[in-house]
Parts: sequence; C-alpha cells; structure tokens
Amino acid sequence: MPSENRTLLRKAELVINDFATGGILQPDQADRFIRLAIKEPVLLKLVTVTPMKSFKEERDKMRFASRVLRAGNEATPLPSAAWAKPALGLFTLDAQLFKAEVRLSDEVLEDQIERGVFRETLMQELSRAVGRDMEFVAVQGDTTSLDPVLAKLDGILKQANVNLVNASGSKLNKTVLRDMLRTMPDEFAEDANLGYFTNRQARIDYRDSLADRATGLGDLMIQTAGATKYSDIPVYSVPEFPVDLSNYTQAILANPKNIYLGVLRKIRIKVDEDISSGVVIIVVTVRFDVKLAEANAVVKAYNLLGA
Repeated sequence: MPSENRTLLRKAELVINDFATGGILQPDQADRFIRLAIKEPVLLKLVTVTPMKSFKEERDKMRFASRVLRAGNEATPLPSAAWAKPALGLFTLDAQLFKAEVRLSDEVLEDQIERGVFRETLMQELSRAVGRDMEFVAVQGDTTSLDPVLAKLDGILKQANVNLVNASGSKLNKTVLRDMLRTMPDEFAEDANLGYFTNRQARIDYRDSLADRATGLGDLMIQTAGATKYSDIPVYSVPEFPVDLSNYTQAILANPKNIYLGVLRKIRIKVDEDISSGVVIIVVTVRFDVKLAEANAVVKAYNLLGA
C-alpha cells in the first residue's frame, strides 16, 4: 500500500477505533472505501416516470366515472341522452431546479485509497444520494415550508387531501388500514396495484400487531422478513415519510402508478476544476416535479403514531 494511503488511514484512526473493536485496519483490508448504507428510494421505484421536454408540460387524463352500458334494442341506436362521455382532465408538471455540488481538493484525490476506481465509487454513491433526496422532496414537498428545498414544490402528502382518515394518535393497525380501504372510492378500491405506504416505525407497529396474534400467522411474522399485507394489499416502508414534533406520521393508500414523476431531460453531472485553489468541482443538476394524476384515487391517514 502506498505510504500516502497509510497516512490517510492514520488520520482517520480516531474515528475507526470508535467503531472497530478489532483495532486498526490491516493494510490488505483498506483498499476500498466502506460504503455506509443510505436510505434507498422505495416509492420512486414504483411511480410513473415521464420525461419532459420543456419546463412546464400538461398531461391528459381520462376515465369513465359512471356506467357506459345502456339497455339496447336491435337495429336501434342509443339516444343522445344515453351516450357515454369520458371524464377528461389535465394536470400540469412544472419541473423545479435542484442542484448538488461536491468539491474535492487535489490532496484528497491524491491520497484516496481506491485510486483508479474512485471516480466510479464517487459517482455511484452520489447518484444514490440524489435518488434519496428526490424521494424526500417528492414525498414531503410543501410550498409553505421554511425549508427552501421542500418549498420548491408540493409533494404527494400535501397533494393527497381528498380522502382523509384520522388515526387519532393510534399506531398503524388493521383498523386504520381497514378504514383507509373503506374510504377509497369504489371505482378505485379493486385496483390490483394498490399499496399502503408509510414510515418504517408505523410499518413495524402493524407487523408487530400481527405477530402478537397467537396463530400461525403471528409466528410467521416473528420468524420471517417477508411481505407485510392487509387484505392482500402490500404495506411498504418509505424512509422519507416524515414524523412531526408530536411523533405523528402519515400513510397513504394508492396505486403508485397514479403518481407521476416528471423529469426534464436527464440528470446532468458536470465536472470542472479550479486550478488556482486546486479543487475539482462536481455539480449535479436535476429538474423534476411530482403530481397525483387523480387525487380522488388516493387515501391519506393522518395523526398516525410514527415513532
């Protein structure tokens, strides 16, 4: 191992000793960075991603909200009053600009332990972090927020404001999930792609409530890490679902394909160098927006214990 790499490890020795019970790392173990786990996007992997060619674009939506079949008679057309009419509508995607900037000194680049594969590692970790933060904004965005990042757009929790269930401070349990399903309008309730989405602690509470049952299912919940469901509908844990100062969170019931993530072109990564200060600059630029195509097809539970 090059001597400068050993120097780098010695600089980090205090931190390493705080976590590594086996003492300092051996030389043959120190050729790659330790990649600490970060929150991975859950919801954004399931939503409808739609490319945008301009900053603001409209998307058409259509559904037949009422019955289309009428009683018919042979060789007789239906009267105009019986004609079926689709409900047509539009929603607008307005891509907002977000940036990330990373600066690395020449000394860091010279001393880093991965040498030839460092660029690949950096870009992979940076892209994962960007995906995590995009989900953070897509879920929690609120144009009234004091956080300038969240204030760029309204996220899905802000937009889900039609079908509401007050959990009254309870933990996530089958009663709350049942009430959410009952609140879903009939025309959307049988959608095979419905899912419940909430934060990790709330999902643990629901899974725990199943484990408390003195049945085979209760034993299974304790022993396995399989899918958690209610009425055949999966319950997902989304890391970016927030908890407020009262330890309350929220949950939504929706088909994730009803959530549209509009991304303007592709995520751009530019690299430049400040020669005088000896710094490499990496700038990531992304423009995106998130919209519920049909707000009536989403149910939100609030005042749900989430911590």
